[in-house]
Amino acid sequence: MGRRQRNKQGPPAALDGSPKRQQKNGAKNKKNDKRKRDQPDSGLATTKKQKVVQKKKEVIEESEEDSGPEFLGELNGDASDGDDLWDNAEPATDDEDEELLDDEFDLEGGDAADIFPKADTNFLGSDSEQEEDEEEGDDEDMSDDDDHIGEFEGLDERKSRKIEARKARIAAEAEAELMDAAMQTNIAEEGERFQLPEGEEDELTADVTLVNQRIQEIVNVLNNFKTMRDPSKSRQDYIDRLIKDIAYYYGYSEFLAEKLFNLFSVSEAIEFFEANEVPRPVTIRTNTLRTRRRDLAQALISRGVNLDPIGKWSKVGLQVFDSQVPIGATPEYLSGHYILQAASSFLPVMALAPQENERVLDMASAPGGKTTYIAALQKNTGMVFANDFNKDRLKSLTANIHRLGVKNAVVCNYDGREFPKVIGGFDRVLLDAPCSGTGVISKDASVKLNKTEKDFIDIPFLQKQLILSAIDSVDAKSKTGAYIVYSTCSVIVEENEAVVNYALKKRPNVKLVKTGLDFGREGFTSFRGQSFHPSVKLTRRFYPHVHNMDGFYVAKFKKLSNKFDSSKDGESSNKKQGKDSKNDKQEEEIKFDDEEDAKYIEESKSKQRKKKSRK
Repeated sequence: MGRRQRNKQGPPAALDGSPKRQQKNGAKNKKNDKRKRDQPDSGLATTKKQKVVQKKKEVIEESEEDSGPEFLGELNGDASDGDDLWDNAEPATDDEDEELLDDEFDLEGGDAADIFPKADTNFLGSDSEQEEDEEEGDDEDMSDDDDHIGEFEGLDERKSRKIEARKARIAAEAEAELMDAAMQTNIAEEGERFQLPEGEEDELTADVTLVNQRIQEIVNVLNNFKTMRDPSKSRQDYIDRLIKDIAYYYGYSEFLAEKLFNLFSVSEAIEFFEANEVPRPVTIRTNTLRTRRRDLAQALISRGVNLDPIGKWSKVGLQVFDSQVPIGATPEYLSGHYILQAASSFLPVMALAPQENERVLDMASAPGGKTTYIAALQKNTGMVFANDFNKDRLKSLTANIHRLGVKNAVVCNYDGREFPKVIGGFDRVLLDAPCSGTGVISKDASVKLNKTEKDFIDIPFLQKQLILSAIDSVDAKSKTGAYIVYSTCSVIVEENEAVVNYALKKRPNVKLVKTGLDFGREGFTSFRGQSFHPSVKLTRRFYPHVHNMDGFYVAKFKKLSNKFDSSKDGESSNKKQGKDSKNDKQEEEIKFDDEEDAKYIEESKSKQRKKKSRK
């Protein structure tokens, strides 16, 4: 680079320096000033010449800034004529040297940053002080970083993570706002309230999509009734409209829809109706008379069955998710290693908890799932009386008993109300009573329409008769038992708590005890104006939308005595036959007559001997 070109080049742009740094630089320059004054005269001439050149440069630069283009033109013209800046240089003197040294190195009153500008970044490309400032102002400058992220692609990883987290948080808040807006489609502004539609029923239910949307809106209003209600409408008006929409949308009769709706809160009722539209999981029960659950699971998995244990509450249940083979036709099924059985059907047998060498009665046993489970828990000891009123159903009962290897079962076909006249004195009795089936709607959708108000009068009446017979069939003097379990696959109060409460009134010699089931909801002690015995809360309710199994009800009684006051039984035979009032309050005791049994046993043995002798 030539000497002239070097003269034309200006110094770098000045940066403001801090006062403290200026003072430090000024102090250092004073020390350098003293050192240079003490140097020998031999190097002083060279230093003076350099100072003169530097001073000339500053003069030229100041004149360029003042005169602008005109001075540049003159300077260029002078250079073209061959004039040299050194030609006009005046010889330096000692006084001028002193002044130059003072000007260059005495910086107490000047700006050190003009001579020693501070670099924007260090040689590694980052500045520690700048990073500290950025850390302190991250929260305040986050919005600015988002705007300029395209310009500064070199942001460090830490800042990038913060930006991404902030964007994710904003997206989540936006999604929550959208979901909230979807639930309140008709409440967009403050003061706007949902209006119940008016018109003919056919017009209101013409579009299924609108019916579903209206259900959600009415549920939202009922959950926030004070703020979202129409002042001209009562809560009952909203409920009536909701029940009609539920009945139409899910295919129920209005009578049954209202009966089921009243069991739950508004939001939970919708969950219950939705759960009834989804089939329950396929479950199987391991037959411990033939195999173990672990061995069965391994065998089925090897055949392409995807399964898992049903839960911690059962040691024999397995839930099947999918299968490459028909689950009801595998060699293991045909060999009696398992039975297809709903998870809810495990519950009454688990509550009954039969022991070995006991006499147990299953009053309504077909198709045999509970009977065979009882036999498995007894390990084929004792005796199980498997009774069912429907003779046609005994075929499937007998087939399952043989397939599963049950050897301690006696199959009989009696009306359950005939017990204990047929036989009594059992250690335990299981009554899985006939019911409306409102807990298994997912399996039998016909329940939605074919159940009427008359059914909910006749069915509970039969259940009350059966539960009294079941209680009378148990021997209170049993050393290991004297328990009765009552269960239904219904969720209606009239078939459950009302029947149990009736039994407690008619049979004061029994009491309710814990079922032994660790899950399930407590039974109702009061329902829509009806009050039940406080111990009814020991019973258990199971719902499809809560426990992912069929709706079920389980109650367990303990018989305290074989005697009871028959005058409290409105259905006592004494009243029917019109006997004297003296016989109304008689003590009854029901038990096995061993002498009479011995006579019948001897007769049967003699008949068998005669048959053998004839052969």
